[in-house]
Amino acid sequence: MPRHHQKKSSAPGGGSQRQLRVGEQVRHAMAEILAQGNVHDADLEGHIITVPEVRMSPDLKLATVYVMPLGGRDTEVVIAALERNKKFVRGEIARRVNLKFAPDLRFRVDERFDEAERIEKLLRTPAVQKDLEQDPDTDREEER
Repeated sequence: MPRHHQKKSSAPGGGSQRQLRVGEQVRHAMAEILAQGNVHDADLEGHIITVPEVRMSPDLKLATVYVMPLGGRDTEVVIAALERNKKFVRGEIARRVNLKFAPDLRFRVDERFDEAERIEKLLRTPAVQKDLEQDPDTDREEER
């Protein structure tokens, strides 16, 4: 039986402790690169970009970088600009994060803000408000 088993991770957010730690290092490096304006692209110059999360593959060779421009506008333009400058950004990350291999980068729009807004709107609907206003003790008596 081989010794090298890959265990299912129980870490929150998916991934091993190492994946989470390296992802956080890459996230910090990426945020620093964008904040300092090191990426010279006309499409990025007018945007403030947040990097809420970076997910690493188990072998640490692929980093999925989730980004969100301030205000959530021009997401396609920002992603396209980051994709165009992927080689430069990868080199900058390699200089800042000490890894055996510089991870290949994938850029994705972080949609958690949209999902949170959708849930918030759902919670404000009249039907949900009506359910929340009912007394829980009354409900239990009716069930009996």
